[in-house]
Amino acid sequence: MRVMLLGATGLTGGFVLAGLLARDEVESVVVPVRKQMETVHARLRQQEMDFDRMEDHAELFNVDAIICCLGTTIKKAGSQEQFRKVDYGYCLKAAELGRAAGARAFILMSAIGSSATSTIFYNRVKGELEDGVKGLGYPYLSIYHPSLLLGARNENRLGEALGIKAMPLINRVLVGPLEKYRGIEAATVANAMVNEACSLASESAAEQVVQIREYQDIVELSAQTA
Repeated sequence: MRVMLLGATGLTGGFVLAGLLARDEVESVVVPVRKQMETVHARLRQQEMDFDRMEDHAELFNVDAIICCLGTTIKKAGSQEQFRKVDYGYCLKAAELGRAAGARAFILMSAIGSSATSTIFYNRVKGELEDGVKGLGYPYLSIYHPSLLLGARNENRLGEALGIKAMPLINRVLVGPLEKYRGIEAATVANAMVNEACSLASESAAEQVVQIREYQDIVELSAQTA
């Protein structure tokens, strides 16, 4: 199968890329980038792209599945407007181009608490994106709702760093209905996404399938063997 990966230079996206390239089911991995990554692989196709003009590369989106790990932070983006441009605008445009080109599956990294009616800006943007992608009619749509992602990041995020240190203790008390708020390793989320994408290589949905993946579901998907 042919897979497009958005956000390959991020924490989770990096693990997803490595996972996809290691799987025999994956014929090629298309990765839109602002500048070339150092990763070299026979099945990796990098394409430098102006994300404001993704439609100029519409042919790239002719893949079987798209995994979207693209995202930023308000601090890094510089404003709420720029954050929305990336986390909503770019992601939805990619989903639209993929559906128009015939992609049949979309796997989206979102966040716990996402809702278009949320009073929290971050969660509202994520929820609006989910609603937008749902409306495109992908035969298979899987939306991931992780809580705090654990792992070594390239940039310094003080609040997240403190949360990561405390999370092993916090996770112990997050049981039952609160389990979905547990911190989770980015590598675990990535492995679940790769397993899910590869499972679609031999399946075709007779009707539209929409999956919402939370903590326990993600952990179980990650543990599946090829």
